[in-house]
Amino acid sequence: MSHQLETDRLILRNWKASDYEPFYALNSDLEAMRYFPSPYTRAQSDHLADKCQSLIQQRGWGLWAVSEREDEAFIGFVGLHTPNANMPCSPCVEIGWRLLPQYWGNGFATEGAHKALEFAFKELALPEVVSFTAKTNQPSRAVMQRIGMHNSLHNFMHPDIYPDNPLAEHVLYQLTRNAWFEQIS
Repeated sequence: MSHQLETDRLILRNWKASDYEPFYALNSDLEAMRYFPSPYTRAQSDHLADKCQSLIQQRGWGLWAVSEREDEAFIGFVGLHTPNANMPCSPCVEIGWRLLPQYWGNGFATEGAHKALEFAFKELALPEVVSFTAKTNQPSRAVMQRIGMHNSLHNFMHPDIYPDNPLAEHVLYQLTRNAWFEQIS
């Protein structure tokens, strides 16, 4: 069963065909992808959307497509993901987000991430959720801090990025289920 989550302003839902075009616009946007080794091609973007959709159908959760409640326009994704086994923090569940630039600065990533964490800890009863990004990605690190995550101080070199790339060094943030429950009580 696929879970749909709602906040005051957002709907986190499974993907639909109409999301693919704006998702490609997001993944090919140089500013939105500045903390990734390169923007995505249309094929890469569609493949990721297909994978997100399939995983949500299989497990009931994943990287949900996000739309605003008022007009249901696709604005990006927020959700939970199991990273590749080659990641130093694996096995784990990661929280992540990526929004179209015109929606930045409105608190949408934080709002959606709070809801995804609630699902992770209340519905899935996960013991911990992690998040990681390039060390230089201050906007995402700020979201991690706003949702109560803590820097583990265990930086790592991303195994899928060449070591000489300035984006290779990643920070790892963590939040345990117990710490999350303490925050909300």
